[in-house]
Amino acid sequence: MLFDDRTDAGRRLARRLGALRAEDLVVLGLPRGGVPVASEVARALGAPLDVIVVRKLGVPYQPEYALGAIGEGDVLVLNDEVWRRVGMDTEELAELERAERAELSRRVETFRGEHERIPLAGRTALIVDDGVATGATARAACQVARAQGARRVILAAPVGARESLRALRRDADEVVCLSEPARFMAVGQWYRDFRQTPDSKVTELLDRARRRVPASAATDDPPLVDEDVHALADQVPLAGHLTIPEHPVGIVVFAHGSGSSRHSPRNRHVAAELNEAGLATFLFDLLTSQEELVRSSVFDVELLARRLVEVTVSLRSRYDAAGLPVGYFGASTGAGAALWAAADPRVDVRAVVSRGGRPDLAEPRLALVDAPTLLIVGGRDERVLDLNRRAQAAMRADCELAVIPDATHLFEEPGALDQVADLARDWFLEHLAPLGEP
Repeated sequence: MLFDDRTDAGRRLARRLGALRAEDLVVLGLPRGGVPVASEVARALGAPLDVIVVRKLGVPYQPEYALGAIGEGDVLVLNDEVWRRVGMDTEELAELERAERAELSRRVETFRGEHERIPLAGRTALIVDDGVATGATARAACQVARAQGARRVILAAPVGARESLRALRRDADEVVCLSEPARFMAVGQWYRDFRQTPDSKVTELLDRARRRVPASAATDDPPLVDEDVHALADQVPLAGHLTIPEHPVGIVVFAHGSGSSRHSPRNRHVAAELNEAGLATFLFDLLTSQEELVRSSVFDVELLARRLVEVTVSLRSRYDAAGLPVGYFGASTGAGAALWAAADPRVDVRAVVSRGGRPDLAEPRLALVDAPTLLIVGGRDERVLDLNRRAQAAMRADCELAVIPDATHLFEEPGALDQVADLARDWFLEHLAPLGEP
């Protein structure tokens, strides 16, 4: 089993853990890489998200040899057998603990800031990591969660080494792992994108979770549809992913930019926010894997727009999507395709949002677009910002330009992508929701 990135892994893991929705649950991500996985799990289960900050106490001169672990709230977990074996006295242990406490406090301040730890007493602690290699950190987390009063401790990971997972079943009440490959060398080998998770991303995800879910478990319904599908356009099967929440107010079809696909973490981030707001989303590949290698196809806006139109028309044949008002979300060159397609009389597109887009690529059709359009551009993406200003002037439909200060083309700065998602959500809800509905 190969995962696209931690977001993909978290969504798949959440499907396996669906039965836990009925429990009084706290999802605990292991910083840093475990938090993006845990964020998706918490969102799907409607549970609060927190981090469990632990520090392994390594034997001096043999730090990989675990003497025990410490956690918040002055929790100290010792392996008495190891302590006796290495012959440490209480003063040496106290000195070791003081040194590790300082580092633990620094990390707690970094990740949690002024926010209090979510209490675990009497609740189920679901500890999530992006993978299990040796299992040392996961073991310490299980012990600390139990010491903090958790009624039940569950460890969950997308992938892990078989021997380590077997050993962890002594520390957790339940271990859930999607894949236990026979030849396991490192967690990263099972991810297409395994870039390091920065501290800022951890705090961003925790902040988003605090705004979304109260301290007690929420009761949001799971999506009505959340599945991989294939759409036919130009007699070519195109892979996609369709998500339809309960009682959708509209559907947003995504047109990805050059070099991107339905797996784009940025577009998936936006799509998740739209789903939470009651909007269905359809992310699909405008090109096949072979076509993506031909640069002329990547910038063939007419080809991309034609396929976007055909896929939009095909949605009418689905009973669960037919009749839903349609919006387009385009990124980079995909924005040009979205605007070109929005002018096609075969589709009734109610709203368009462009993220860091190239609307200039649809210049011959801009005056024909009658769908209200929102152009979102980073303030430091100067060339694209200029192109969007010109496109706005060429459009006859209601067109607004939103500039996110200090953001670059990919909106990688902390909080920038969340601003994109919020703007897109509000625009689509305003123009897709039936009259009289919020």
